[in-house]
Amino acid sequence: MAANRVGRRQGRGGVGGTPGRSPQPPARSPGLQRRPARVTVKYNRRELQRRLDTEQWIDGRLEELYRGREGEMPDEVNIDDLLELETDEERVQKLQGLLKSCVADTEDFIRELLVQLKGLPKQQVLQRPSPEDPPPPSLTPPPPHS
Repeated sequence: MAANRVGRRQGRGGVGGTPGRSPQPPARSPGLQRRPARVTVKYNRRELQRRLDTEQWIDGRLEELYRGREGEMPDEVNIDDLLELETDEERVQKLQGLLKSCVADTEDFIRELLVQLKGLPKQQVLQRPSPEDPPPPSLTPPPPHS
């Protein structure tokens, strides 16, 4: 008796459903299409997650390094700027410049960050140009002939 009440009636198409027959799918309106179960993603989810984890790690470590002196903390440690640099020495110099106001020892932070940057791809961001930016040369109209 309880089996009849828990989940057995679901999908039978109403009270008068015939026992033993497979349930009928619900009727769809002709204008609606079923949404695909999987959506393709342009970016590799694992790489994006790794990048996000690195950014969160940087924020957490900076908060530790600048505890009590948050006003002196750099606004941003741009991962892409670091990845554009050719060598780890250049990255170290850039980081030391960003962290020059830190009174805590930053060597461990810099060393750990360099390890995390290994294999991290540079983010290719498509940005919409601002209205103040001049148009690209291919879109600039030719000067009028005089």
